[in-house]
Amino acid sequence: MMNLNIVSILNDNYVWILNQSDQSCVIIDPGDFLPVFKKIIQLNLKPKAILITHHHIDHVAGINELIFCFPKIKVYGPIESIKFGINNVLFGGEKIYLLDKIFHVIYTPGHTIGHLSYYINPYLFCGDTLFSGGCGNIYKKNYMMMFLSLKKFSILPNKTIICPAHEYTKKNLEFSKKLFPNEKNIIEYYNLINKIKYKKITLPSTIGLEKKINVFLHLSRIKNKKLEKKSYDNFILIRTIKNNYK
Repeated sequence: MMNLNIVSILNDNYVWILNQSDQSCVIIDPGDFLPVFKKIIQLNLKPKAILITHHHIDHVAGINELIFCFPKIKVYGPIESIKFGINNVLFGGEKIYLLDKIFHVIYTPGHTIGHLSYYINPYLFCGDTLFSGGCGNIYKKNYMMMFLSLKKFSILPNKTIICPAHEYTKKNLEFSKKLFPNEKNIIEYYNLINKIKYKKITLPSTIGLEKKINVFLHLSRIKNKKLEKKSYDNFILIRTIKNNYK
């Protein structure tokens, strides 16, 4: 039986740890060492591998210390992250056998050129590509890359549990609510999230939920005179507006 653990680090980052009943585990995007190490000790876990989505420091800063503590650990990730301790380079399309399961490696560029995501039914570890209610910033305005990466997610089963690397849900919904004040699903979910008075984890989400409340996953269904007919044009327009949203 698989068990999903979440570790809050830095200001708004999450590290995900997936473990089997025998306590063997896989760590996704350890951007800080100590909170992750404490969780490993607390749960008596046995790290077997680290999966890295991209090279930004808030996703890789804890790798070398984890390697020091667990010398046999395998570290998988894109070539852009190789200087941070990656010992198994991936490009997308591979299948990795870990925890007696198959992890599918998905090439999802956009936030960075080499960004990868990892899918093991029913979990999707999507780094900074997909957030609840939004999507990641786009490297050098490569909108088509991000657009196509999100398309790969939209065809996954609705029950897919998405595990992004940041807590941006409320901010994303605030933006969407202002841009689309008549979108019932967005308003209702924003109101639900807004009832949380103190900082609280809103993740994981699901593909099914995101198709309802994430404007970047249901572009073709949004009807607004501000938007064009084509989903890609809508994507560029909304992402550009979001880039300048404070």
